[in-house]
Amino acid sequence: MTVDRPLALVTGVGRTVGIGAGIALRLAASGWDLAFTYWQPYDERMAWGVEPGATEEIDRALTMRGAATVAIEADLTDPEAPGRIFDAAERLGPVTALVMCHCESVDSSLLDTTVESFDRHFAVNARATWLLIREYGRRFRGAHGTGRIVSLTSDHTVHNLPYGASKAALDRITLAATHEFAHLGITANVINPGPVDTGWMPDEVRDTCLRATPLGRLGTPQDTGHLVDFLCSPQGGWINGQLLMSNGGIA
Repeated sequence: MTVDRPLALVTGVGRTVGIGAGIALRLAASGWDLAFTYWQPYDERMAWGVEPGATEEIDRALTMRGAATVAIEADLTDPEAPGRIFDAAERLGPVTALVMCHCESVDSSLLDTTVESFDRHFAVNARATWLLIREYGRRFRGAHGTGRIVSLTSDHTVHNLPYGASKAALDRITLAATHEFAHLGITANVINPGPVDTGWMPDEVRDTCLRATPLGRLGTPQDTGHLVDFLCSPQGGWINGQLLMSNGGIA
């Protein structure tokens, strides 16, 4: 345990190119210790597959930035997982910031979404978010004004129904903490980073996003990392209860 560094718990840090990894690296560079979660069976189901050695590479990069780390493999469809995650994270000390980048995201539409897929999306994106926030609130003992909750969201629902609908639930769950955790001095915010190509974008989607973005480029994990870093800093402590669009002005 490093006395001078606060601890951030970041979920969904499974690949070196992912938004979760970008956030974790930025926080480590700013003086945070990091506990982070990953779940390889999800990557196995996705087109990009498992990135061999990703957990070790992320851990090594965080350590090079001065962070003490713990990597936690966790299936967030399991309602007991949040408690075990916090137990593992607290080997490094009390969690000051909870940053949630985990997701279930499998495209389907109004007519072809299955009940199984719908339930899995809500279990991971909505229920696990609630249970992680609940666990954080129960355990938080930090100084008033130091606690931080940040969730990543999306407003994409067309042909992506269960993902978008469950992310909308995530928004409301996270923002409820703004008032319900006020006595603890915890801020709670949601970030919509817009389309960030972490290996999932077909060429036509990439071209469409580029044309629709005034700045003429796609968002990066580092863009989101800088905003999360600010929200978790003392300077970001007055931003509370917000759903922030950080997307380069995409139409």
